[in-house]
Amino acid sequence: MLLSFCTDTMTFDVRRESESISRKTLRNSAEKFEFQAEVSRLMDIIINSLYSNKDIFLRELISNASDALDKIRFLTLTDKEALGEGDTAKLEIQIKLDKENKILSIRDRGVGMTKEDLIKNLGTIAKSGTSAFVEKMQTGGDLNLIGQFGVGFYSVYLVADYVEVVSKHNDDKQYVWESKADGSFAISEDTWNEPLGRGTEIKLHLRDEAKEYLEEGKLKDLVKKYSEFINFPIYLWATKEVDVEVPADEEESSEEEESTTERTEEEETEDDEEKKPKTKTVKETTTEWELLNDMKAVWLRSPKEVTEEEYAKFYHSLAKDFGDDKPMTWSHFSAEGDVEFKALLFVPPKAPHDLYESYYNANKSNLKLYVRRVFISDEFDDLLPKYLSFLMGIVDSDTLPLNVSREMLQQHSSLKTIKKKLIRKALDMIRKLAEEDPDEYSNKEKTDDEKSAMEEKKGQYAKFWNEFGKSVKLGIIEDATNRNRLAKLLRFESSKSDGKLVSLDEYISRMKSGQKDIFYLTGSSKEQLEKSPFLEQLTKKNYEVIYFTDPVDEYLMQYLMDYEDKKFQNVSKEGLKLGKDSKLKDLKESFKELTDWWKKALDTEGIDSVKISNRLHNTPCVVVTSKYGWSSNMEKIMQAQTLSDASKQAYMRGKRVLEINPRHPIIKELRDKVAQDSDSEGLKQTARLVYQTALMESGFNLPDPKDFASSIYRSVQKSLDLSPDAAVEEEEEVEEPEVDEKESGKAEEPEHEQYDKDEL
Repeated sequence: MLLSFCTDTMTFDVRRESESISRKTLRNSAEKFEFQAEVSRLMDIIINSLYSNKDIFLRELISNASDALDKIRFLTLTDKEALGEGDTAKLEIQIKLDKENKILSIRDRGVGMTKEDLIKNLGTIAKSGTSAFVEKMQTGGDLNLIGQFGVGFYSVYLVADYVEVVSKHNDDKQYVWESKADGSFAISEDTWNEPLGRGTEIKLHLRDEAKEYLEEGKLKDLVKKYSEFINFPIYLWATKEVDVEVPADEEESSEEEESTTERTEEEETEDDEEKKPKTKTVKETTTEWELLNDMKAVWLRSPKEVTEEEYAKFYHSLAKDFGDDKPMTWSHFSAEGDVEFKALLFVPPKAPHDLYESYYNANKSNLKLYVRRVFISDEFDDLLPKYLSFLMGIVDSDTLPLNVSREMLQQHSSLKTIKKKLIRKALDMIRKLAEEDPDEYSNKEKTDDEKSAMEEKKGQYAKFWNEFGKSVKLGIIEDATNRNRLAKLLRFESSKSDGKLVSLDEYISRMKSGQKDIFYLTGSSKEQLEKSPFLEQLTKKNYEVIYFTDPVDEYLMQYLMDYEDKKFQNVSKEGLKLGKDSKLKDLKESFKELTDWWKKALDTEGIDSVKISNRLHNTPCVVVTSKYGWSSNMEKIMQAQTLSDASKQAYMRGKRVLEINPRHPIIKELRDKVAQDSDSEGLKQTARLVYQTALMESGFNLPDPKDFASSIYRSVQKSLDLSPDAAVEEEEEVEEPEVDEKESGKAEEPEHEQYDKDEL
């Protein structure tokens, strides 16, 4: 027996040595590739990172394995043979340890990668997320978020100094990708590893300081913490103690015989007939595949059975966001009837870094679509409108067909019904988030327990608004059906909000008696709007004015015409009504000569008319636009557009009206001067300067800044009693003698040497 064992050992050693030589030869002939520059930068950051939580590598690899399994399961809907037979058909993830060689392996039976896939996905072509993540890290970002950028694979270099990726795709041979993170990687055809059949195995050659990941207990804890809700079984090749029956020793048997009481002749006869060998139970250590995640899919369970902690853990797994922040809120529901589906929607704690980049051009979706528990796609953007694309979650339908193309699925009649219900539930979820925030609504009628529970949600809606408020505004622009529901979610600051966010309902609740319109003003900042001359009479008469400071607000107000039967009125445009002024008719008559004269004086400025204003108190005059023309703020936004059309801007600019304050001393003096000498050029220049100042104070860009500056300088000259003909003193020109370059160089050398000596 010993001879046999020695022979087997020698044979094994010879075979292993032969395989090692063969493998070395093959690797020497492998194709070498350089990492793309962004990938190299990313790997340098990871390798040199002082990041303490190195555990994330395992969850990233398991997440990638799950994605690969989802893909092969989806392919089998249209190609039954793609799945294969036997073990290859088992959709699972396996984790194995080799403590002797310090190797940790993670294997899946997913779709696998071709040689081209290995090159493209693991090295030479940087995905958009690679550069985005590098920038994030260089500005103090959290390495924990690596999975959100689609580059989670590279986290393996937190714990490994050498990585092998063995992969087999149905359409290609089995290949090995390997790299020591030294700026390059190699790919060769795999003829020495065990044939995978299909799928991918990643072998991590762990660093000495990462030995803890060779402990079964550590891996079990990590899977429990990060990957408990992965939709495929995760197995660990684990050791286990089991009870085994073995033959008892002869001494133990004789002791048992002596201690046995005398038996009847009948019993002895039965024992003789059925005499069995004596055995004993001992503990033996064996290895077997142990299932680590046996939790039922969260969305398939009743909401009453799922705890807040489980929802939070599931969100982190789904979003690949393993920060400390929990989702702001969630909605777990099922729909029955003609269309049956279960859904779980989350509001993330923070907006994705690229949420509004290429908003109208990119197809972005954070919803995973399942049909009868089979994953279909996570790029299916027909389930929610673009303005709700920030929501994350899962939709599992029992109504949609499985064996159809994606194009046919998009046109399926049930999809519209699902989308309609999802939108309604999503908006209800956001509305409840606001209602549960004590900063939003009074909690006087709440019990002490309810108040205590609400305190935890204090400020939640303000946080939501800061992250996703722009999406609500885009929804009002895009979704006419739900416009009123979305308008209830709007928040803004106002002239009476003291820095807090208020809703339209709150604004209406404190409108003055007889006020018919909702007043608002647009601009670049709250500070700028607070100083606006358009607020003077409104503030004096105690009217509240909404401040809109986001560029998208200008587009928003083109669609949000009214709310709860109240019209919106931009206080920088024509049509502002602040009650009847009994003296208005007399004032118009009194200033008619001035307004007619001023209109002619500004004939080249594009002013439609000059009128008496009802909105000013301390300011002489302002420039307002027609009701449907662009405001001054909108003009600036459009002028800043790269591809703006000047001809369209001239059309959309609308009519401009100069409104004058009949009670201001400057305006009253102008009226008197015009009555005395309407042909005075100096008076016309003064009127033009006052208009240009009003134009600038009203938020418009001056069409001719040079002309305005000249007018200011003339006024300064006059105030200093300088003659209008005073000329600028000419500068005397002094000719410098030409110096020959060679002579100049020689002359400078001694000084330079002396300077050096002095320094020494």
